[in-house]
Amino acid sequence: MSVSTEARELGLSILGLGTRYPPYTLDSRAVEELSKRYHPETPAMQKVLAINRFTGIDKRSSIGRPDHWLVNQPEPPTIAQLHDVFMSDGVPLAISASKEALAEAHINDVSQITHMVSATCTDSANPGYDHYVAKALGLSPFVEKTLLHGVGCSGGLAALRTAANLCLGHSTRGLPARILVVTLEISTTLVRSELESIHSNQETRIGVCLFSDCASAVVVSNDIPFSPTEPLPPPVYSLLDWRHQTVPDTEQDLGFDTHPQGWKVVLSPRVPNLTASVLEPTYNSLMSGKKLPEGYGSPKDFDWAMHPGGATILTGAEKVLGIQPEHMRASYDTYVNHGNSSSATIFSVLNRLRGKEMDGVAPGGRGARELVVGCAFGPGITVEMCLLRRNLSRTEGGRKGMETPPETEESSEDGEGGREVSEEEKKGSEVSEEEKKGSEVSEEEKKGSEEEAFIAKALESVELD
Repeated sequence: MSVSTEARELGLSILGLGTRYPPYTLDSRAVEELSKRYHPETPAMQKVLAINRFTGIDKRSSIGRPDHWLVNQPEPPTIAQLHDVFMSDGVPLAISASKEALAEAHINDVSQITHMVSATCTDSANPGYDHYVAKALGLSPFVEKTLLHGVGCSGGLAALRTAANLCLGHSTRGLPARILVVTLEISTTLVRSELESIHSNQETRIGVCLFSDCASAVVVSNDIPFSPTEPLPPPVYSLLDWRHQTVPDTEQDLGFDTHPQGWKVVLSPRVPNLTASVLEPTYNSLMSGKKLPEGYGSPKDFDWAMHPGGATILTGAEKVLGIQPEHMRASYDTYVNHGNSSSATIFSVLNRLRGKEMDGVAPGGRGARELVVGCAFGPGITVEMCLLRRNLSRTEGGRKGMETPPETEESSEDGEGGREVSEEEKKGSEVSEEEKKGSEVSEEEKKGSEEEAFIAKALESVELD
């Protein structure tokens, strides 16, 4: 079913996507191993470790294992050391993700990139990391670069919104726009700093249980070709509209505070309720005035690409919007298999959503929907929401099935605290990032229904304050 032009066609397209996760994965034992290595048992630490076992995350993607030198010094790493690792281990991921997005967008000549919009919340330097990514890609020195800061987990959609407005500006001037949007987050290196705060302040800080590492990129375009002989390739997604909103007086609930040992996660127990409360009004605002095709009358009629900030964020969205886990199947799949990679996660979710295996587990066996709502929450608290039209003829392969059981949170109780994804990854730096594209999930990681019910019940009783 085609979307009516009355659904605000803006001539904006996502022509290509790229996602790169680092070579290693961490299960719940990674945090426990470092905690026992450097801190005594305390009530706060025991509480955090208990929550860590029931986050619903099977494994978090990471640039290293628990024996990485950076997290095994007498003291937590300094912000300068964190920056060095961000550049050495993170920037190559961003370069690889960008190359993947450019290739799918059929941009063989990088001189066609007119702008670059980037985001991160896990590094701060001048010039920013985007400068080095642009340099490595051979982008023109005249490319207009913008680096977003202070947007946290909403950074991916904030960057997409910024790119969309830049595209519209070029359209008004009658100029083609091809914008490379890049997000990069290296969060797992903050584990020692977070554990130190848990121990010293006796605080329940759960960010250490959730966050992971990732780079992702998309190429955004307006509908003006560079020449009549170079037509635009078909889009992966078309961007139809967006909304941005800040929830008043929530600055203390969600954030990422600067500290000599990096950044400290701010995550209050109010976040799930606050994010749930703003979902429906933002959705209604996004849909207001649009004449959508028949069959699109409520949230359950769309597919959803929700940023998986945590299990309670996703289950809260289900209750408020009246949707099922299968509506957010790519969000759950990404959360279970990689964790929360902050701003880089949403593009990974959109990339995963178009996998043919994801289409096979759509709600009620109805198949994939053409219209998709993307949503992410960031510090402030801010909400970013957008309406996308998926090109259903461009479906990618991927892992088999929906690896996120509906309304189920799983723990990793087997295996080591840190494990490589494959034999190749055991070689460490000998394997290039081009050769690593996420991880495959084994049969042994699928849990039985009895265990799932137990864990779901346990999650309901966990207090985060």
